[in-house]
Amino acid sequence: MGRVLRGEWRRVVVDSVREARRRGVPGVSVALFAALAVIVVHGLVQTVAGAEAVRLTGEVRADLPLGQVLLRTPVSLFIAAPELPVWPGLPKLFLAFALAELTLGRTRTLLIAYGTSLAGTLGARVMIALGPDRLGLPPEMAHVLDTGPSAAVVGLFTYVAVVLRAPVLFAVTGGIVVVQSLLKPNLAGREHLIAVSVAIVLAVVRRQRQSAAIKWAADQRGCPSATHSLFWESSSLRGSTEPDAGSAHPSGGGPRARGGGRRMAGRRAARRVGGEDRVPGAR
Repeated sequence: MGRVLRGEWRRVVVDSVREARRRGVPGVSVALFAALAVIVVHGLVQTVAGAEAVRLTGEVRADLPLGQVLLRTPVSLFIAAPELPVWPGLPKLFLAFALAELTLGRTRTLLIAYGTSLAGTLGARVMIALGPDRLGLPPEMAHVLDTGPSAAVVGLFTYVAVVLRAPVLFAVTGGIVVVQSLLKPNLAGREHLIAVSVAIVLAVVRRQRQSAAIKWAADQRGCPSATHSLFWESSSLRGSTEPDAGSAHPSGGGPRARGGGRRMAGRRAARRVGGEDRVPGAR
């Protein structure tokens, strides 16, 4: 158990902090934008004109046409539910987007946030159409506002937890949401359940694809050792395609680093021989 917790701490906290220090503020730009957008939208809804503008551009309900839902969903990610306080939820929103951005990159973070939120919204529409007699939701739920950023937040946490093999992170984020959704089966709870389920499926598919890529890379390099495979798996999760020249290798410096160093030394020696492009000893 101790090894599992230490491994999760390294993958989730240590690696993310190191990546944040390396990339600086631009490394969490999406997280900063999301938090700032929620604050701005919250300020707008405090005025009559702003509330009307937010309603027309970002409010999502199941009784709206599907085309409007698809157009409004990106804006709805930053509209907090009216019954929930905004400020206590901001740290959780920022942490979810920042952790995902540092782990997955900007594009994948945005796709997962939008995809899980949209899946929850569309799933709720299906449940309302089914009705309460067929494990669905009552028709009056069609007039209830969408969950806002909460589905995206729980979707990001769940996706990252599965990709990084972090059971504790999943338990305190997606796991708690699942339990709450089962205990209180309302519209938000059902959307959260769908968001968690979709995030798990997407993350499992990604892990399987990466495992296949790791195995193929190990076979191509002729170095299928466990340590090498683990290094490649960790690097691929952070968006890297191959280890850099300065990374540690089980044999003390990667094979590309050693080969690259020899070739560089040869080129320097060639330039010293009267400016001619030949290596020492060449005729």
